[in-house]
Amino acid sequence: MATLASLKRAGKVVCIGRNYADHIAELNSARPKQPFFFQKPTSSILLPGEGPVLRPKGVDLHYEVELALILGKRVRDFNPQDEQAALDAIESYALSIDLTARNIQNEAKKKGLPWDISKGFDTFLPLSSPIGKAAIPDPHNIELYLTVNGKVQQQDSTQLMLFRIPRILGDISKVMTLEPGDIVLTGTPKGVGPVVPGDVMRAGIRVDGKELEEARLEVKVEESASSYEYRET
Repeated sequence: MATLASLKRAGKVVCIGRNYADHIAELNSARPKQPFFFQKPTSSILLPGEGPVLRPKGVDLHYEVELALILGKRVRDFNPQDEQAALDAIESYALSIDLTARNIQNEAKKKGLPWDISKGFDTFLPLSSPIGKAAIPDPHNIELYLTVNGKVQQQDSTQLMLFRIPRILGDISKVMTLEPGDIVLTGTPKGVGPVVPGDVMRAGIRVDGKELEEARLEVKVEESASSYEYRET
């Protein structure tokens, strides 16, 4: 099974956007006709015990809890009708928090610019330990949750995904081959919002109401000491 060290060696991290209807509504975004996706750099990965999430100066930092897929097979031009083959291509799972510099993203969207920066800062992808497939018999029927300072902010079932995993893998792999070790984030439910230095995020997965120990994530937010400071583009 994947290890913490192997997560850092992922070739790429591909993220599905707007995959839960209520999240689309809260961001006042258009509902996609097909899955759309973007990448986060592997340098944004933050493993358990590696320290806090660092908020760059001038950034409105938002959390987004997501189920992550860790690929175990090469997937290219995949047929989304084959649900079993899609699940067989997954080596293990993880819980992730896709952190976003929302003000940078909003400015980029408004000006028609790429918004890679908003997703790509160091520490912007906390990941849990890998979760064995036996612990998640049906990835389309688990509960994701995230709290900030003990208050529940996100809590929804993956049953609410607009595009299920076979379709996600199909659409991505028609564009770019997925290799063993690659990580795919499947989208976030409603409830995204800001965190500031001093906040503590806790996130997890429940299967049939029971907490998965290996999915527990706890990460603090601190101000970044980087020389970067947000300026309008």
